[in-house]
Amino acid sequence: MNRLTKILSLSLILSLTLLFACKKDKDDAPSNGTHKVVFKAIGSAGTKVSTAVYTDGSGKTETFTSLDTQNWTSSEYTIPSSARSVHFGANGIGVDASSTLVVEIWVDGVKAADGKSTGKILSSSASLSF
Repeated sequence: MNRLTKILSLSLILSLTLLFACKKDKDDAPSNGTHKVVFKAIGSAGTKVSTAVYTDGSGKTETFTSLDTQNWTSSEYTIPSSARSVHFGANGIGVDASSTLVVEIWVDGVKAADGKSTGKILSSSASLSF
């Protein structure tokens, strides 16, 4: 189980890095100010979220491991608008093939992006460009 968690964590980090690296830069200048961002991972009954990772467009990455919980919510992050994007992903283990894991990105109190996976081995991600 621990090896599976490490493999899922590594694949999630690599996926988010690839997604961030392949994003095209926009020509328009960033807006002034900041965004208040919260990340959520929501599992169906019996699902255990094991790892969560977020990356913002300025290169900051934070990984949360050994979560072992059905639902997880980050603290509120202040993201500068110069970051241009945020990416969030979570891994977990479901009880059966119909288990789900939903990830959400909330910006300034409004759900702005989400992603969902279904199955026994769960890996969900969401991205948002400002």
